[in-house]
Amino acid sequence: MVVAGCSSQTPDADNEILSSHNLVGMEATEIIEHLDRLDVQDRPAGLMASVRVDELQLSTGTEELSLDLPEDRFYLSFAPYMNQTHECYYHSLTTCLGELSNEDVQVTVTNEVGDVVVDEELTTFDNGFVGLWLPRDLQGTLRVSAEGGTGQVPVSTGTDDPTCLTTIQLT
Repeated sequence: MVVAGCSSQTPDADNEILSSHNLVGMEATEIIEHLDRLDVQDRPAGLMASVRVDELQLSTGTEELSLDLPEDRFYLSFAPYMNQTHECYYHSLTTCLGELSNEDVQVTVTNEVGDVVVDEELTTFDNGFVGLWLPRDLQGTLRVSAEGGTGQVPVSTGTDDPTCLTTIQLT
């Protein structure tokens, strides 16, 4: 269930960051999905985009823009790996790279009582990540399977939780 939420804030069409990176007219959720799915070589140079729990932060080094995210949704980006990973807490849409790019994965998210929240076959983006819109305040488990292995980690989507998971080793 990859679901796009609605932002409570419409970005200003006159904003230099948005116009210089062809993001005008997109909600924060659309910007996240657009940037996360770009081929690595097409990532915008000079733009930093960080997904926080409640906002998308965009920066060019001289200008900054924060866009609100939906109150009931949490964007979790995760990079399953076989051999190598990196530490991450807030997902960077323009710099984070995972090991397994364009790989088919089976993704299951269950809540704390074992109810299935997500059960889908997805493909990692060119950057090696998969992005999911999950309910806020979820406590549960993320399980990822691909050719070569399966990994499972606890997952939570509260106020102090990471938007980037890079600890799912497939063994």
